[in-house]
Amino acid sequence: MSKVIMGIELEQRRETAANVQEVLTDYGCIIKTRIGLHSTLENQKDCSEKGLIILELTNGSKGESDELKSKLGEIDGVHVKKMEF
Repeated sequence: MSKVIMGIELEQRRETAANVQEVLTDYGCIIKTRIGLHSTLENQKDCSEKGLIILELTNGSKGESDELKSKLGEIDGVHVKKMEF
């Protein structure tokens, strides 16, 4: 049984977040854990434009995780990497 972790980097978080969320919702049944990160400074009023989402996927079909990676990769400014253990 393999474990799949997917990292999603958003370059322009405000511009891409809605499209990324739509894809994640479409594949929500294979997402076991989701962690979202973005940089901020204590004295900074606005959040960083860069964001990182880390997903732990269920042991669903390899095809579904490959489809998810492909669909996210089609969004401009979004970079995806997948690790399998």
